[in-house]
Amino acid sequence: MEGVEGDAASAVAPLAKWRNDFARAFQYYLDRSTSHPVHRWLGTLVVAAIYVLRVFYVQGFYVVSYGLGIYILNLLIGFLSPKVDPELDVLDGASLPTKGSDEFRPFIRRLPEFKFWYAITKAFCIAFFMTFFSLFDVPVFWPILLCYWIVLFVLTMKRQIMHMIKYKYIPFSIGKQKYAGKRSSASSSGVSRD
Repeated sequence: MEGVEGDAASAVAPLAKWRNDFARAFQYYLDRSTSHPVHRWLGTLVVAAIYVLRVFYVQGFYVVSYGLGIYILNLLIGFLSPKVDPELDVLDGASLPTKGSDEFRPFIRRLPEFKFWYAITKAFCIAFFMTFFSLFDVPVFWPILLCYWIVLFVLTMKRQIMHMIKYKYIPFSIGKQKYAGKRSSASSSGVSRD
């Protein structure tokens, strides 16, 4: 009986080692991609284009695409929302500044950009994988799903934009604001101090 357990353990050990090595290599390349957002998003765009071409080619899997669209909309809301919602956390004091005299607090997202990118890329890969199984190809009239998704998108974005306006925050930063310093009278009159 002990020989059977030992054989099973020795058969599982290489599989666990391979899985561990793969997870480490995957995490290594994922960590290296952190500092290259443009390349990451271009890669995701390529994956999305391949998925769209696959759905167009097979003329099906519209329910999978609808579910993918709803999931991406949910991720987008998390990406555009502040980590601390001013409506829910008024008493904590860690809210967004609402007046010009308030102290500057940087916008911290509920879903950071890297996690947003990773979740979208993973979702497209899973949806692409699902298109190879006819179980997920539910016959449906796709224009209705598209119209419903557009209505849902418009209503959700309207609510999110109203929230942004109410609490005066912008979820995007264009960069550090540059100030023009005062010019000294000697440098503006053309007199050099050599």
